[in-house]
Amino acid sequence: MISRGERVANYVILSVFAAFALYPIVVILSAALGPADSGGTAGLANFAAAWEIGRFGSYLRTSLAVSVFVVVVSVVLSVMSGYAFGTMRFRGRSLLFYLFMLGIMMPSEAVAVPLYFDLRSLGLIDTFWSISLPQVALSVAFGTFWMRAYFLASNRAIVEAARIDGASSWRILWQVLLPAARPAVVTLTVLVFMWTWNEFLIPLIMVTSESLRTAPLGLAFFQGQYTSGFTLLAAGSVIVATPVVIFYLFLQRHFVRGLLQGAVRE
Repeated sequence: MISRGERVANYVILSVFAAFALYPIVVILSAALGPADSGGTAGLANFAAAWEIGRFGSYLRTSLAVSVFVVVVSVVLSVMSGYAFGTMRFRGRSLLFYLFMLGIMMPSEAVAVPLYFDLRSLGLIDTFWSISLPQVALSVAFGTFWMRAYFLASNRAIVEAARIDGASSWRILWQVLLPAARPAVVTLTVLVFMWTWNEFLIPLIMVTSESLRTAPLGLAFFQGQYTSGFTLLAAGSVIVATPVVIFYLFLQRHFVRGLLQGAVRE
């Protein structure tokens, strides 16, 4: 039983951490809604000005297309590979799983240059695929680890009962295990979407066309080329961050449930 003093102390500590987390957000929002450095706009007009000057409409469309592609492909592949590693026994299973784990242990900065030359030899540089495919590979590594842990902790009795009834491995995955794995899948979806949306290095290296710039990359060019004022830059930052915030708020209940269920517990 938690005493009243401990409860008060917990709320004080949480309030302090919340203040540290929210302070930068409040500063950015205040700057974005304040008077522009040039004195021309203020309030919501700053967002309209940043949208037009920074061409964020094109950048957001590219980021959305890349994020949707990466999320769909990564989650589907992660579910299937995690199911195989978590429920099946086959030769070389452990070795192959550790090869997948190299994708988690090796940062993208370490493979960016050789990956650039590989994609250039395939004629994929400055294309949609040069942005998407490397991020699929990086996301599947973590996704396999995430879903494998969930399937390892799944109810074996349900799986065995389905097999006795004649269900195939494919049917057991999609009709028996996956419906109960919704919180883990949603958590993985939110994480991959945030990582893909915020990715900066891969688009910076792989594309040169303005039409293929993602939102974070477009924000960087907006800062360097179009304006030196903090107000419009803050408005642009809010525009770029808003889709991620909305996506998280929409799925936060399932996201938190997936974390609380211990989806990565062995």
